[in-house]
Amino acid sequence: MMENDEYCIDILTQISASSNALKRVAIRLLDDHVRHCVATQTESGRDMIREATAAVERLVKS
Repeated sequence: MMENDEYCIDILTQISASSNALKRVAIRLLDDHVRHCVATQTESGRDMIREATAAVERLVKS
């Protein structure tokens, strides 16, 4: 869009839309992770709840 000399506000709108779409994908992935991986946490030695919490914190900060 920049190469085509598009209006700056239109570019910012597209960036915002893309960012929001990626956040929605991240939320769905995190939901899937909690439902499948964290639910079976007792079978592994990893602290998946702490990992999931850290992922949520990173997502919220962005």
